[in-house]
Amino acid sequence: MYTTSQPDPVRLEIFKNLYQFIAEQMGIVLQNTATSVNIKERLDFSCAIFDSSGLLVANAPHIPVHLGSMSESVRSLINDKSDTLKPGNVYLSNNPYNGGTHLPDVTAITPVFGEDEKQIIFYVASRGHQADIGGITPGSMPPHSTTVEEEGILFDNFLLVEGGNFRETALKQHLSNHPCPARNPDQNIADFKAQIAANERGVQELHKMVYQYRLETVQAYMKFVQANAEESVRRAINLLRNGSFRYEMDNGAKIQVTVTIDQENRRAIIDFTGTSGQLNSNFNAPKAVTQAAVLYVFRTLVDDNIPLNAGCLNPLEIIIPVGCMLNPIYPAAVVAGNVETSQTIVDALYGALGVMAASQGTMNNFTFGNDRYQYYETICGGSGAGIDFDGTDGVHSHMTNSRLTDPEVLESRYPVLLESFGLRPDSGGKGKHSGGNGIIRRIRFLEPMTANILSSHRVVPPFGLNGGDAGLVGRNWIQRQNGTQENLDSTATVEMESGDVFVIETPGGGGFGQVS
Repeated sequence: MYTTSQPDPVRLEIFKNLYQFIAEQMGIVLQNTATSVNIKERLDFSCAIFDSSGLLVANAPHIPVHLGSMSESVRSLINDKSDTLKPGNVYLSNNPYNGGTHLPDVTAITPVFGEDEKQIIFYVASRGHQADIGGITPGSMPPHSTTVEEEGILFDNFLLVEGGNFRETALKQHLSNHPCPARNPDQNIADFKAQIAANERGVQELHKMVYQYRLETVQAYMKFVQANAEESVRRAINLLRNGSFRYEMDNGAKIQVTVTIDQENRRAIIDFTGTSGQLNSNFNAPKAVTQAAVLYVFRTLVDDNIPLNAGCLNPLEIIIPVGCMLNPIYPAAVVAGNVETSQTIVDALYGALGVMAASQGTMNNFTFGNDRYQYYETICGGSGAGIDFDGTDGVHSHMTNSRLTDPEVLESRYPVLLESFGLRPDSGGKGKHSGGNGIIRRIRFLEPMTANILSSHRVVPPFGLNGGDAGLVGRNWIQRQNGTQENLDSTATVEMESGDVFVIETPGGGGFGQVS
């Protein structure tokens, strides 16, 4: 008979991997059943398991900015609907002011009930980036939105499935009842159904686990897995030193962070006081995104193989002034906060801790479309060098972890031609360890469409550390069919004609240490 007051080391390892395995199974179902290129090909989704309080237990290694913030969405559902949660119900949420990140990232949440169908024992959730959720531009990543209303349709704990019945009529009404409605609701609905299926796989696997090991043991080891993660982060904190960093963005906004290490209690205070106030642009990052970035950084400092979960947060005190760009107030626009500002937060934290130069610091969000097509991709660049390693060329870094669409799929699904895609030589910062190189991506349009770029580090270069050089800034430009060139800013919306080429040159990572 095993006691549940102290973890058995072998069983701890089994449960740690079992929870993560269930989240991975959910991800496989989601990928296999989704229809959009964004989820099926680019893998812009995340799946995770939460305890009955909505705290993260385990996740598959999907998208970091999703995983560190999904708990806020689940807890928002608990606070909002706890009296009405029933078996067979599934809820949708993307509200950036209630645990969401930005409107295209829509989370499906399913409560997992025990055998008596009265007690909730877990929650499972899957978050997928919708290729279009309405808003003022196709692809729902408008470069120049000033309110969240302009960015698309908001779901705030919307009842998607009630008692096992899919509420398709209500969902279609919600997708269309907006000044800028969803452009392809059938694709939204298909992807939501895939998320429901992914969650159902999680429910089934958790029930199997409970049947095999008994609920008492499963819940005890859930707490042990979280406590193990907490202890791993505390050990990592012990090796850190105090530091602060101020990092300016292309739009002039500044992120200020001070990290204070409390060695005695093995905890860290991360204080963003001094950061720019809420912006009129869409580079505001919801509080859940800021928390996700902090969680990601401290998880990467841990050498142990632990799942990212709520235990990682316990040793961290995060101070984010209300009304600053990292904790904005409704109805601030936020679409770039999730994808761009999150990257700046991560690099600022690594700078404050002195462990790593800046990565390309942008996801290079590229969208194009019209009423028939909507497409979104994030584009790789150079990663930053560290104390004992070079940066990596052409990689998705930090808060993103998605793929680029295969050229064959891109060209068969959309009227574009991927003209070239290759490394950008000498774009990484030099140093004792050099930063990684960015890339150059050229896409030729075969019919008229609206294209949008939402990017960073076209003005401010990714910093080097300890005497290392900065990485090269990125560049966005258009080569028109008539031979003229148009240089674009970090953020731009432009009408593309047949034969025009959109060129994106991504930044390199910063170098670390002086060349001896």
